[in-house]
Amino acid sequence: MADERTLLEGFLDWQRAVLVGKCTGLTGEELAQRSAPPSTLSLLGLLRHVTDVEREWFHARFRGTPVPFLYRRDDAKDAAFDEADPAGAEADYDRLLKQWQSSRVSVATAALDDAFEDQLRGPMSLRAVYLHLIQEYARHNGHADILRQRIDGEIG
Repeated sequence: MADERTLLEGFLDWQRAVLVGKCTGLTGEELAQRSAPPSTLSLLGLLRHVTDVEREWFHARFRGTPVPFLYRRDDAKDAAFDEADPAGAEADYDRLLKQWQSSRVSVATAALDDAFEDQLRGPMSLRAVYLHLIQEYARHNGHADILRQRIDGEIG
């Protein structure tokens, strides 16, 4: 039992932890293993992708703070996946953890009903951002389950 804000933050943190858990104990090379050609989906790519997603939704969209993507570019929208380099896995992981903290700080004083105008969706609240991020992580955690099982048979 908790208030809505605590529940939303808790579910998002749980989804974040699930993704990191799927990556725990793997080498950079294992994290960068791709699922199946022609897909460039990998656990490392997922870590990089959600780092940009957090920046986009909590900072750029909700706060209106211009922050550049760390991986995605206009000329390479899938660079988070396509350019995932095993040698950079530790740095990419550290960026994600720092981004989580930055995301938390960014919205700490905002109310769930605080809103912004999204170019594609119209008015959106912070509540909707939390729900969007929860579903984003949940969807990718399904991918991560399959990727991890393919790497070393680990399930659950």
